[in-house]
Amino acid sequence: MRKSLIVEAVLASVLLCLFPVVSLAAPKPAHGDHAEHSHAGKDDRRHAPAKPGDVRNHGKGEPTNKDVKADHDHDEKGLEDHGDLAMSPAQVEAARIEVGAASSGAIAQKLAAPGLVMVDQDRLARVPAKVAGSVAQLRKKLGDRVEKGEIVAILDSREVADAKSEFLSASVAFDLQKTLFDRTQILWDKKIATEQAWLQARATYVATELRVGLARQKLVSLGFDAQTIAALTPGASPDLRQYPVQSPIAGRVIERKVDIGAAVGANNDPSELYTVADLSSLWVDLSVPMADLDKVREGQAVAISAPGGREARGRIVFIGPVLNQETRAARVLASLPNPDLAWRPGAYVAARIDLTPGPAAVLVPRGAIQTIEGKPAVFVRTDRGFERRSVRLGKADGDRVEVVDGLAEGEKIAATNTFLLKAELGKSATSHDH
Repeated sequence: MRKSLIVEAVLASVLLCLFPVVSLAAPKPAHGDHAEHSHAGKDDRRHAPAKPGDVRNHGKGEPTNKDVKADHDHDEKGLEDHGDLAMSPAQVEAARIEVGAASSGAIAQKLAAPGLVMVDQDRLARVPAKVAGSVAQLRKKLGDRVEKGEIVAILDSREVADAKSEFLSASVAFDLQKTLFDRTQILWDKKIATEQAWLQARATYVATELRVGLARQKLVSLGFDAQTIAALTPGASPDLRQYPVQSPIAGRVIERKVDIGAAVGANNDPSELYTVADLSSLWVDLSVPMADLDKVREGQAVAISAPGGREARGRIVFIGPVLNQETRAARVLASLPNPDLAWRPGAYVAARIDLTPGPAAVLVPRGAIQTIEGKPAVFVRTDRGFERRSVRLGKADGDRVEVVDGLAEGEKIAATNTFLLKAELGKSATSHDH
């Protein structure tokens, strides 16, 4: 029994020793803990998504709709300021930025068309063999320069010999009959010759005169001029068979079609000896689609450019009235001056036809346009410097661009070195982002 009492006493002592330790280790709700818990809940409510019509976030330190709008306006103002560049007049001058006013005017578009350089058909001549015979001489080679009327070949022709002989014979007979008629006329005037003798002499004289005229016309049809025929007298021509071939125009020999000794002029023989072309002026054969044909007029200027970089100016001289059945395009010819013979027939070129100018309300130099964020823009002069202004473009020619929206006539803009302003605007954007 006593032993049992001792055991109970020991257990009680152990429990008394352990009770305070367990009480200290347990968590006690304190005021500070309550405050922390309260704040945590409050934060959770603030960061939770707001419901439509929820007005609980009007407490102190919580963002309201007004605050959100103010932040948005701040961002928008930052973007607007980002398009402004502050520059003093000295800085503008140092950057060599020229300022000009947008103005109205007329602008002409250009119509692009492929082309082929060819010989001007009005300056092309075939040198024919007008008589039957054979080629005795060829005095010109390919590429040689010839003058109008210059002898380029000599033919040997029996036909020519017969025509010359006929003319000479008629001329001799005419001279004789003229002399006889003159004597008969004298005798008739003196009443010595009979009327019958006078009439017969006169008839013979007129007949031989007609023979001379017919023989002369035959020589003319063969290509002989009056001077050559007048110099044709008995014994004056050593070779009646020679026939000189002359060039009808001045130019260059671009083709030779026969060789020495070749038969020419007959039914089945070649009838042309040379092809001569005046290459000081050429044609450019253009193909213009039907949709653009109403914009093209005779007399319009044309800019011609070759792949090698050569350029020249021409003018429309012909517009075909018939469309090509396959391409549905019309043939348009442009004259191309070629004084230095730099352009060669057969070359493919690109042409730009200057269309009739049309009115434009606002025009700016092409150098004033910059592409910023994928959109065309100009830099408008302000009191502080320049302001970026997005614009919408219209027609354009070589140096000017039409602005159809975003800029008014008379506004001052940067006309040159606008790439410097674009670069400065890019630096400002980078600085703003950071």
